[in-house]
Amino acid sequence: MKLMITNTLERKKVPFEPIDPSRVRMYVCGPTVYDYAHVGNARPAVVFDVVARLLRRLYGDAQVTHVANITDIDDKINARARESGRSIGEITDETAAAYRADMDAIGVNKPNEEPRATHHIDQMIAMAERLIELGHAYAADGHVLFNVPSMPDYGELSRRDRDEMVAGARVEVAPYKRDPADFVIWKPSDAETPGWESPWGRGRPGWHIECSAMAEAYLGEVFDIHGGGLDLIFPHHENEIAQSRCAHGTERMANYWMHNGFVTVEGEKMSKSLGNFYTVHDLLEEWPGEVIRFLLLSAHYRAPLDFSQAGLRESKAQLDRLYEALDLTRDVPTVSEKSSLPNLEDAMVSVDTPSSDYIAEALCDDLNTPLAISRLHYLVSRLNTAQAEDKPRIKASLLQGAELLGLLRSTPDQWFRGETEGISPIEIERLLGDRAKAREAKNFAEADRIRDVLKNEGIEIKDSPEGPTWKRA
Repeated sequence: MKLMITNTLERKKVPFEPIDPSRVRMYVCGPTVYDYAHVGNARPAVVFDVVARLLRRLYGDAQVTHVANITDIDDKINARARESGRSIGEITDETAAAYRADMDAIGVNKPNEEPRATHHIDQMIAMAERLIELGHAYAADGHVLFNVPSMPDYGELSRRDRDEMVAGARVEVAPYKRDPADFVIWKPSDAETPGWESPWGRGRPGWHIECSAMAEAYLGEVFDIHGGGLDLIFPHHENEIAQSRCAHGTERMANYWMHNGFVTVEGEKMSKSLGNFYTVHDLLEEWPGEVIRFLLLSAHYRAPLDFSQAGLRESKAQLDRLYEALDLTRDVPTVSEKSSLPNLEDAMVSVDTPSSDYIAEALCDDLNTPLAISRLHYLVSRLNTAQAEDKPRIKASLLQGAELLGLLRSTPDQWFRGETEGISPIEIERLLGDRAKAREAKNFAEADRIRDVLKNEGIEIKDSPEGPTWKRA
């Protein structure tokens, strides 16, 4: 099984070759913590969680280091602190905890390291000093700026021409700049703005230097994969590359760059003014976290994703089908033995049981989550119709593949019979007992009344010769 990745640097899909297979390293740009995470923030967290899961499957859990930072010093955070009268520490501690809770709820594993920018100011200052010494940066009026003309191949990631880069970066026009494209590494702080002492006076880091310094601290000068949203290619990732390469004298910062596509909501750009701004925190009050995750994985990671209520309902229905298959096979044991099955076409015509790598093979094709999800459904079809002796391996393939996607984390009982608002599972079972007694007494009006009571509580009943079962509608 060979992992293929669309590398933004090369604009094509290429085989993944780690620098050191015993130490595979990935850095992902995390959130700026001043408010609840919205679905656009959640998409890269989910996408690169799946990348990390796949890398661990391929190279071993202990061989993979996944770093995702927390940006806890930023002008938006400073503005929120001034508005609220609270410190940036209070705001960022609270918001970072809420972010982690929301990510836990949608199945995002905690990275190996989750560094916070404010804990790495010394490394940022040291990198800025190194860039000045090498002629790639200069100090002016309390600022430190990166000297863009000092790097001949600046712009290789975004492939924009110079005028586009200056316009796209929305760079500040300032008299202390040597070149309009130069960008801030360090900037001064006034008495009301958080700051740290530095060789250039009290100030704070620019956004780009934060990730350059933290990536070096945890992964070294050159590492394997750098990930983030498509919107970060320029200027953020372009400027990270410039700082890191020039500070270390390397040809690359990361060998592979992966970028997930944009998220729209109900067909439009997400905006609070349009009333279509979905936070994960709010969605979790209405939907299980697994439903949110499923929808975020339903489109290929590089493609745009439209997040909608209809999409959430469809994701819930698809998960119901997967859990129903597990419910029907709860007495079927699983096995870990592998059988060879190289691709989906062979699966369709082969009588052999699909391999436990069946879903991993789909993900190895540039993280093709839509194909992986379709293979989950195919396994369910096989599971529902297979001979008894084949069911254990098919069930094992289903569960192992779902684990790679971060799905099927609950039991069928938890999924269908979990706590429901207004009525407990104990009360549901009591009402089902009363309904059974009414049916035995041929009091069908009472039995129908109890069914209606449960239906109004969002409980769906299914009668069978073995007795009634129930689930959340």
